Amino acid sequence: MTDVFIVGGGPAGLAAAIAACKKGLEVIVADGGQYPIEKACGEGLMPGTVRLLHELGVEFHIGDGREFSGIRFVDNGKQARADFPNGAGLGMRRRRLHERLVEAAERSGATLLWNCPVTELRREGVRAGGAFFSARWIIGADGSASRIAQWSGLKKSPRLPLRFARQQHFAVKPWSQHVEIYWSARSQAYVTPVSENEVCVAMLSDDPHAKMSALLLEHEELADRLGERVASTTERGAVTGTHRLHCVTKGNVLLIGDASGTVDAITGEGMRLGFEHAIAAVDAIISGDLRQYERKHRQIARRPSAMAGLLQVLNCKPHLRQRVLRAFCDAPDLFQKLLSAHVGDASFSQSFGAAAGLGWRLLFAN
Repeated sequence: MTDVFIVGGGPAGLAAAIAACKKGLEVIVADGGQYPIEKACGEGLMPGTVRLLHELGVEFHIGDGREFSGIRFVDNGKQARADFPNGAGLGMRRRRLHERLVEAAERSGATLLWNCPVTELRREGVRAGGAFFSARWIIGADGSASRIAQWSGLKKSPRLPLRFARQQHFAVKPWSQHVEIYWSARSQAYVTPVSENEVCVAMLSDDPHAKMSALLLEHEELADRLGERVASTTERGAVTGTHRLHCVTKGNVLLIGDASGTVDAITGEGMRLGFEHAIAAVDAIISGDLRQYERKHRQIARRPSAMAGLLQVLNCKPHLRQRVLRAFCDAPDLFQKLLSAHVGDASFSQSFGAAAGLGWRLLFAN
């Protein structure tokens, strides 16, 4: 008998393992994959995400990544940038982040089982790797296609249209202290510095067949920056989108991370959501009140979901996006306030004031 059995050894599952061990619970984590786990993503950790990792006791080493100070938008000759109000973000390879999370989970006392797929869910535990493990609580952290959600009867809401991501690294010295977002008619490109001599380029588009080479042609300034640089990794793909579940708990099962719902990768906040879910789920287990986690889960999702909706509007309406960038250029403090709201470092009144200020400028812009 173990206190908590976690299905899925990605970032959210490992964060839950660390949080549970800190509360004195016995924890087992099982994953059908091989350590370390790779995934195509933008690889930029926002300041709030970095703070959560430090609170969990995750230790970073010199050379693990590269700090960035804010966000820069680039679209059709216009650009705007803003810095984070409290601390820097961190760009680092997903593989390296997974290694550091595994180290922290092992230090906390969690048992980690790799190449150990979970094949059955029961009220009293799970079957994994051919053996049955009894558990008081079961946490599903097994991604957006979660079998734990399916087996436990937790139904998804209708999924909004999917988008498709491509990711590749390039051996080039970062030219900016910001994560840069390049917009075109068909795609967005995210450029994150991940070391002193490498950047990660992640593309989002509606075309499931688009390749990195073709997508780069849509972003002339970025293509010029990269020049003839040879890619340092092979191209990887992923699917992104938004879906929600009506409930994220049932019986002794709790869902966290992408298993409990996703927001479009355009926000860059997916990792933070998973970590906040993990901490809130463990708090609910300790209190024995899963309704507490249901309420907290809805609260955690509110701001990123709203920001995803706003950014998707800009994605679909180029003329509006140009007007917004012009407003940001004319009033840099406005972009600064909205970025503070996006990363959760602004109060409700400050966020509302910034949104109202942008609306006022758009209403009366020429």
